[in-house]
Amino acid sequence: MKYFSLNKQSPIVNFKEATILGQAPDKGLYFPERIPIHTPDFIGQLQQLSKEDIAFRVMEPFVGDTIPADELYRIVSETVNFPFPLKLINTTIASLELYHGPTFAFKDVGARFMSRCLSYFSKNQSNKITILVATSGDTGGAVANGFFGVEGIEVVILYPSGKVSPVQELQLTTCGENITALEVEGSFDDCQAMVKMVFADKDINDRMQLCSANSINVARWLSQQIYYFLAYQQWEDQTAPVISVPSGNFGNLCAGIMAYKTGLPVKHFIAACNVNDAVPDYLLTGIFKTKPTTPTISNAMDVGNPSNFVRILALMNQDYTSFSSLVSGYTISDEVTIETIREVHQQYDYLLDPHGAVAYAALKQYQQFHDDAKGYIVETADPVKFPDAIKMAIGSEPLIPLAAMELFAKEKRSIPMLNEYASFKEYLLSR
Repeated sequence: MKYFSLNKQSPIVNFKEATILGQAPDKGLYFPERIPIHTPDFIGQLQQLSKEDIAFRVMEPFVGDTIPADELYRIVSETVNFPFPLKLINTTIASLELYHGPTFAFKDVGARFMSRCLSYFSKNQSNKITILVATSGDTGGAVANGFFGVEGIEVVILYPSGKVSPVQELQLTTCGENITALEVEGSFDDCQAMVKMVFADKDINDRMQLCSANSINVARWLSQQIYYFLAYQQWEDQTAPVISVPSGNFGNLCAGIMAYKTGLPVKHFIAACNVNDAVPDYLLTGIFKTKPTTPTISNAMDVGNPSNFVRILALMNQDYTSFSSLVSGYTISDEVTIETIREVHQQYDYLLDPHGAVAYAALKQYQQFHDDAKGYIVETADPVKFPDAIKMAIGSEPLIPLAAMELFAKEKRSIPMLNEYASFKEYLLSR
């Protein structure tokens, strides 16, 4: 498999080169030259296959010959070595729980896959790889955990001060060793903009080998397909599901659409957004406009300029009609999010996190106009990460898992960073 830049001004690369580079030299995102199609036999056999076999079959075409088959099988086995249950909330809506990994968030899958790929690729390299990642919440913790202690790799995480939950902040600031957290006075979009500027800065790139661990990286993005296949393995209805995806930087939904393009049965997708809703607006108008970021209680989705939207357009061949027929977009306010958490907990004894609540509310709105629609939400994080929102909704904070309780005994270690590129560049060059 080869990859090209969506800006079409950079050389064609393989999976290894695309993973190490992260972003193409022309600032474009890498995209596969072709979309592999799974055989009907593979889809029909999903219920009989192991998680490891499914993950291997999903990722093998995208990795190509850059990783030997036995190594790739080891990598995907370590990527999916925790549960991915699809639990019924009611008769028409299920929840794909993606928070049973080490950092209680869906991004464990992409971070674990990418870290193990980079570890394999860096074995024979003399230069250290510096991973740069901007996070609006869960990415930072997943990347910190995935890359912690990996030889030959340093990680620098930028996160917006005061705009991530306490558990999220502890997960990305307490590792130490090869993990450094920069606490930026600004928004996630500010953090992401500085990371993008670094990758375009020739001065820095001449001195350091940089790589991005955001979903702009093909290893992070494409591996998220795996859990959509694992969900369908558990799907018992005769019709294909409607899938409601809480969406911020749109890597998650983009991976779902890629899975659909390779042959996974899906009836419809829902882009479930909070008030940072540039894509739902596009679906209404056909015009894409970025927006200033607005802080919400579903903070991992607080993205006004989603990077992966260009990949979604590429998957849909830039065809608005095809995109709008496959995907519906909904905007869910904080007030509706809280009310959804409360109602679902009272009626079904199921506790949603704010992001899952956005997805649930959006799917319910879709069902009002599609009576026969059955589907699932992508529940991306453990409610424990959002104690204030949960308490506001149900009157008490969620139970804290033992692994999370251990975090509170650790000391936060972050470096304050001004929201200005010059300061960030100076820091990187002085390391």
